[in-house]
Amino acid sequence: MADFIRWFDTTDSTNNRLLDEKDALPDRTVYAALYQTAGRGQKGNRWESRPGENLMFSILLKPAQLPVREQFILSQIVALGLLDYLRGEGIMTTIKWPNDIYASDRKICGTLIENSLSEGRITSSVAGIGLNMNQTEFDPSLPNPTSMTLVTGRHYDVKAELPKLLSCIFAYYDKIDSPYARNGFDALYLGKLYRRGEWHRFEELPASDVPAERRNGRRIEARILGINPESRLLLEHRDGTLRHYGFKEIKYVL
Repeated sequence: MADFIRWFDTTDSTNNRLLDEKDALPDRTVYAALYQTAGRGQKGNRWESRPGENLMFSILLKPAQLPVREQFILSQIVALGLLDYLRGEGIMTTIKWPNDIYASDRKICGTLIENSLSEGRITSSVAGIGLNMNQTEFDPSLPNPTSMTLVTGRHYDVKAELPKLLSCIFAYYDKIDSPYARNGFDALYLGKLYRRGEWHRFEELPASDVPAERRNGRRIEARILGINPESRLLLEHRDGTLRHYGFKEIKYVL
């Protein structure tokens, strides 16, 4: 279980607070907020949420001697824990590579993982999670959001749900030092990968510092075959070409 959970009524970003204070805090410290004024998502996006309606929190992880080359295991642990929690609530979900959580074709949860490195090892990691729980109306500029309430019709006690969710994530984190478990994580992750093995449209993106959603690239039709040891996505094109893509090199066309 979490060593320590601290709730804030309002903060700028739970990730920011944990990153600032991580050196003085123990493994599994959790900061959660009813509202974030500057919540952050992947690709430099802001994470938008109505006050008190959703679950927004960050977990400090300090895995002992985890090599940088194996850092993707932390994304797997968080994603698989989220899937287990949501399945327990009757919501079937998949992982949109690398670590968004989708219910059908709609995003129900996003994560942002920020690692601190030293001499080829991960000294600490802050996993920020935004799970849409009770919100039913969203900014129309968001392409495909959903929430637990929209899926199930139920209302959730945000603070009461956090320990249940954390127990699902830490069930995987407890096994991080087991080589067998790590292989098992790979299989579980791939088995829950959104659109794996299906032909869909993607967009190859040119190199740029501009966020992926604001760039235009070449449309292709391809299917996801898997992920390589560097966590790059393996796509098969219609003409049989196989190519690996990094996080900012490919975009799903939804």
